[in-house]
Amino acid sequence: MGKIIIVGTLAFDTIETPHGKVERVIGGSAPFASLAAKTKNIECAIVSIVGNDFPKAYLNTLSKKNIDISEVKIKKNGKSFFWHGKYHENMNRRDTIETQVNVLANFTPSIPENYHQTDILVLGNLDPKVQLNIVEQFVTRPNFIILDTMNFWMDNSLDLLLTVISKVDLICINEEEVIQLSNCENIDQGVKQIIKMGPKFLVVKRG
Repeated sequence: MGKIIIVGTLAFDTIETPHGKVERVIGGSAPFASLAAKTKNIECAIVSIVGNDFPKAYLNTLSKKNIDISEVKIKKNGKSFFWHGKYHENMNRRDTIETQVNVLANFTPSIPENYHQTDILVLGNLDPKVQLNIVEQFVTRPNFIILDTMNFWMDNSLDLLLTVISKVDLICINEEEVIQLSNCENIDQGVKQIIKMGPKFLVVKRG
């Protein structure tokens, strides 16, 4: 398999569950997608942006795993993306307490030419406007495009999100987001409705 390009968030998460709370731990789609790829020895690169509040130790951890972070920009005097969520006893349900987009608000990633020949493109949890721009930068479409998104973008940029969904092969969302996006009453109906929007596959995250 060739290179995987992951355009996504490197973030801070504060997470509350009935069993405990952690504050400002590493989060975002990019670190976890890239670390998962490396377990299969797949070459991968991250395109992202962080503020100068993001610990270099976190970036060094990725680099030591031979993950290409040369296109991770560090914005001076900027703050990294932050999400605070609270999970219910049923871990499939959560409430977003706070979302700070911060440096991602004006993030317009440019995909270097040497990244254009890629087998898999992962569109992390970003503004759909940015996701669409990324897809359109590729002269040759990647063989497989994966989309991660969340309720925040469904609430704030639904029309653009639907356009992005029509251009990808796989979408990854949780059960509540399936219901919200599809406007259906149950998961089975929701999955069928979302597949009609364009993607061939849907991964429903649990917990």
